[in-house]
Amino acid sequence: MKRFIDLRSDTVTQPSQEMRDAMHKAVVGDDIMGEDPTVRKLEIMSADITGKEDALFVTSGTMGNQIAVMALANRGEEVIVGDTSHIYNLEAGALAALSQVQTRAIEVPNGVYDIRKMEELIQADGIQNARTSLICIENTNNLNAGFVVPLENINAVCELAKENNIPVHLDGARIFNAAVASKTPVKEITRNVDTVMFALTKGLAAPFGAILAGNKDFIAKARWMKQRIGGGFRQAGFLAAPGIVALNAMSPQLEVDHKHAQILGHGLSKINKLKVDTSRIHTNIITGSVEDLPITIDNFLEKLLHMSIKAKKISNKSFRMVTHYGIEERDLHEVIKAVGDIIDEL
Repeated sequence: MKRFIDLRSDTVTQPSQEMRDAMHKAVVGDDIMGEDPTVRKLEIMSADITGKEDALFVTSGTMGNQIAVMALANRGEEVIVGDTSHIYNLEAGALAALSQVQTRAIEVPNGVYDIRKMEELIQADGIQNARTSLICIENTNNLNAGFVVPLENINAVCELAKENNIPVHLDGARIFNAAVASKTPVKEITRNVDTVMFALTKGLAAPFGAILAGNKDFIAKARWMKQRIGGGFRQAGFLAAPGIVALNAMSPQLEVDHKHAQILGHGLSKINKLKVDTSRIHTNIITGSVEDLPITIDNFLEKLLHMSIKAKKISNKSFRMVTHYGIEERDLHEVIKAVGDIIDEL
């Protein structure tokens, strides 16, 4: 089989041999009945890592986010979301379709929330108002960036929310990247949020699943919501087993991914007229633009594909590359050379 250097996302990772072995050997039971010991082990580990009372194993980050909203907000209420957030842009309109909530978006330049602007967006009870019932934040702040949100900024959001009796949900799909980049334990980042979701399938490289964590009452309600939307598992331990391996073994890989992103980003930034701002590489995501080059983004990516390199189009002029488990340093230099060759031909 032809090998591609696939930099479209860290979701394309393949499970390690240890994960595959864990799947094969997993002890399983009926999870809906609370009898799958491997699922429960993963949930307990996740609760401990995030500093929460309990956790729930779900199919995906989108499912985790949407269950959180369904459990914390009522129909017709308003949810504050980042304008670049996954929950707002990339979850198929689920906030409206599933929870039937209204969104109010706040700009998040460079991954930082403006507390004064957020305060202005909060709506109190009123005969004509959609009451603000939830604030959703994200770390890393993504939409093709992967910015690390400063801990003091997260805590300021939580303080504002507490003053207004509003819960805070953290989409932490890549929170382990944020923890590694900021040298801050995950539970310190999540200390003041009410609920948190993190993905097992991105930098952690597991083949399935995400985790939703919060207090026991919230998780009990979330478990019921999960069942309502068809997310109940039976013998799911073989799906949870690689997640346990991921939590135990994959954090060091994230440091490698971040180092690789710097190598790739700085290498691309030296190519004439290709725009790559290395100051924006906080974690494992690199973005670049061909706006100063006589080539369309589609043609650029097509040429890369012919050279066995996959990248993601994110606008009419720009692309994204994400480093992850399975990408070696030699691959980075191959990509840099390929991009340079394409541009030299122009």
